[in-house]
Amino acid sequence: PIKSPLSLPRTSGVSCPFFPIYPRTFVYSLRTRGRPFPVVLLVKGFVFCMGNGLLQGYYLIYCAEYPADWYTDIRFSLGVFLFILGMGINIHSDCILRQLRKPGEVIYRIPQGGLFTYISGANFLGEIIEWIGYALATWSLPALAFAFFSLCFLGLRAFHHHRFYLKMFEDYPKSRKALIPFIF
Repeated sequence: PIKSPLSLPRTSGVSCPFFPIYPRTFVYSLRTRGRPFPVVLLVKGFVFCMGNGLLQGYYLIYCAEYPADWYTDIRFSLGVFLFILGMGINIHSDCILRQLRKPGEVIYRIPQGGLFTYISGANFLGEIIEWIGYALATWSLPALAFAFFSLCFLGLRAFHHHRFYLKMFEDYPKSRKALIPFIF
């Protein structure tokens, strides 16, 4: 087992969560055209992310042990693949959502394209896939717990978004599901 805190599997596991945070923090926030955001939500999000980051980092640096060839293990490879796939879905879906409104508009529109063709919560599905991939790549209980709670929280948000769209738009596609294409 690997004991060094700077080994490839540990470094990959510790750094993976920061990849989606960068677009969310810098790219997305700069492209939202200065819309106001409640400070309370910002602080709550910051506290949650700090706590989760400390838990994930502590486990991976001080508790996890990986074999020297972990980065060639199918769990690691598949996990990284799912993480990158989920991040791509998430970023693409956020781009679609950002383009729904012109500056100053407050009306709602039906998202079209990408996975929004099949589901109402494409951005949520992308994030869930990211964290399932992270849990698989790190093969850790804290990452699995985070993936599970992300699934519960974001799945519920997708369900509520879907229900809102169905009530708001008479022409909303009836075949579109909430979170999982063709299923839910």
